[in-house]
Parts: sequence; structure tokens; C-alpha cells
Amino acid sequence: MVRRSRIAPRRGSVARRARVRAAVLPPRELARRAARIRLVLTDSDGVLTDTGVYYSERGEELKRFSIRDGMGVERLRNAGIETGIVTGERSPSVLRRAEKLGLRHVLLGVKDKLGAVRDLCAQDGLTLPEVAFIGDDVNDLEVLDVLTTQGLTAAPADALPSVLGTVIHVCSAPGGHGAFRDFAEWILGHRAAKSFPRRSSRK
Repeated sequence: MVRRSRIAPRRGSVARRARVRAAVLPPRELARRAARIRLVLTDSDGVLTDTGVYYSERGEELKRFSIRDGMGVERLRNAGIETGIVTGERSPSVLRRAEKLGLRHVLLGVKDKLGAVRDLCAQDGLTLPEVAFIGDDVNDLEVLDVLTTQGLTAAPADALPSVLGTVIHVCSAPGGHGAFRDFAEWILGHRAAKSFPRRSSRK
């Protein structure tokens, strides 16, 4: 069973919105789960972007992505972990960003995210405990709820309260401003803890 506790207050309006109940796991279990992660999946709008959409006078859609998130993808790749995007949007800018990052898994226009993740696992020979997911809105709740019990989950600091209360990790950064990088570093940090367990003080 996943125990839950209240997140400590942090400064700023984004932090105040993040004062909700989030899943809490003991460090040893977090390290165990992080060690087996092989794929990190992310929503796009609200995680890789700040949910804002800009249109030019010709109707061209523009979205802002964080370079720091791109480094998070690279650091995960160096650790043998792939990254993919699962989004309900059909945005050319998301596809271009994925191409820039060299992502193999880019699922656009997805209505059933849990079903898409299960299909992706079957395709790549993965199990759900080997998958991590970060999302921010109600259409992410089903997959987040399942993976919170088996894999690893996260949400940007400015995600909806229902999402913040479902995930294991609430990022310190909001969507579009390094939330994915925060999740990547959190996973890598717990993998390092698994590799270098603390020595017992008993002789």
C-alpha cells in the first residue's frame, strides 16, 4: 500500500498550489523502483511546455520548450533510459522537438494514455514497473494512478491538485520550466542510491 503525507510548504504561488497530498514511498523502495526504470514517458502540454500557445498573424502555432529538459533527456539516455512523449495533442512543434531530442517514441493524439502505454510496453518488451510517467492534467490520471503503484510518477509543481495528489514526486519546477529535468534528476539520484547503499554501523 502507498502511504501518503502532506508536502512541506514552499515559497511562491506555484508552491502554494502544490500543498496537497502526494504518494510517499520509503527511500529503499524508491531506489528499487528507480533501478529498474527503462523508459520515462511524459505528457507535452503542461510538462514540456507551460500550457501557453502562441499564434502568429498567419495562424502558426508556437510553443516554448525548456533546454534544461533536453539535457534531462540526454542524462537519462546516458544512463540507459529512453524517453518518450505521450500526448493528446497533434502539434507539429511537439514532433519537431521530439526529433531534435532523438526520441524514438512519440505518440500524438492519444485519448487513452494507459492503453497507449500498455501497447508500447508490449511492443518493446517492457513491463509497467519499468516505466515512469510525468503528467499534469486529468487525462493523465488513469496512467498515473496505475504507475504510482508499480513504477514511478511525477507532476510539475503547477499541475492540477488531483494530479499532485496521485503522483509519487512533485517537481520543484512548473511545466515548461524544467519540470521534466527535475524528474529525470530525481530518478537518477535514486538509482545512485541503489548502487551505493549506506553501510551498516553495526560491526
